[in-house]
Amino acid sequence: MSDPIAVSAQSASDVKVRVAVVFGGRSSEHAISCVTAGSVLKVLDPQRYEVVPVGISTDGRWVLADGISEQLAITDGSLPPRLDETSGALVTMAPDPTARELTVHEPGAVPKVLGDVHVVLPLLHGPYGEDGTLQGLLELAGIPYVGSGVLSSAVSMDKDVMKRLLAASGLPVGPYVTVRAAQWDRDPAAVHEAVAVLDYPVFVKPARAGSSNGISKVHAPEQLAAAIEAARVHDPKLVIEGMLRGREIEVGVLAGIDGAAPEASVPAEIKVRGGHEFYDFEAKYLDGSTDVDLPAQLEESQTAEIRRLAVEAFLALECEGLARVDFFLLEDGRFVVNEINTMPGFTPTSMFPQMWAATGVGYAELVDRLLSEALARPAGLR
Repeated sequence: MSDPIAVSAQSASDVKVRVAVVFGGRSSEHAISCVTAGSVLKVLDPQRYEVVPVGISTDGRWVLADGISEQLAITDGSLPPRLDETSGALVTMAPDPTARELTVHEPGAVPKVLGDVHVVLPLLHGPYGEDGTLQGLLELAGIPYVGSGVLSSAVSMDKDVMKRLLAASGLPVGPYVTVRAAQWDRDPAAVHEAVAVLDYPVFVKPARAGSSNGISKVHAPEQLAAAIEAARVHDPKLVIEGMLRGREIEVGVLAGIDGAAPEASVPAEIKVRGGHEFYDFEAKYLDGSTDVDLPAQLEESQTAEIRRLAVEAFLALECEGLARVDFFLLEDGRFVVNEINTMPGFTPTSMFPQMWAATGVGYAELVDRLLSEALARPAGLR
């Protein structure tokens, strides 16, 4: 059995790094995860990496997704088809650190072991993948992986816990209240009273979802019930945030290798047009109604400040590998952390790779760096 610590992305030419690229998943961000995977699979150098594409269907089935990378893209404004049992042979991974293997199961055939996996690139967004669940499986299996560990993945996915930890670390966050579905069902009047303190308009969000799924902008109390019902489709835990008036600015963060400090990219500003009230799913992915200023037009001191805050947020939540930190620059000049994303969108047109390209790290180099960083750190407690 190979020692994953001894393998690196710069290994000798006769030792390829076996990378399991895991994508899809059970969350509402399934399709976006597939798009991310399609882009990454195209840049992994076959001379350096032996790539094993593993798709997870919406019902949780793991499949060997060979030969479908061309389907993993947004085409003419349409998302790729969802993965299912027809997408490939069934694949399993045992939570056994003495056998870091993927096993393929085909009907009527003896199970086939693909061999040890040196590193996993988990390109899953949302619950059941980005939230510490997959990371826990990989820790049990003893397999290094790209990105944050169990704790930081879980708390970063939960907007309520994330904000509490950021605030406890002295980082600025906006006003919000947390509402659980049971609380709304039991006493909606109390929820209305709590939300009224924020002042309208407010944003109602699933606490543990991404890609703007289930988010509504609510202008008046009579719209609150419908927004809560829309959000709880994705999560029984909700956050309701007071509106922050200002500019939306994002920063990418990369962990250092061999103990080096994390680095922040140049910031980018998101500008939404075309009748969208906020940066919603369609504006992000489908209809081309988003403009980006890259780098963001900021004063030099503001650029330095937002990069510093991004690294502080990364460290406060004990992130690893990569993260995108989203801010508001308020009208009074203050930065407020909106959220942190431990597995941001990763297509060439996604903000995270774009910001790093503008900082001097190209797309393929960025993927290589993430794999190298993952291989340089052990699985388990660290």
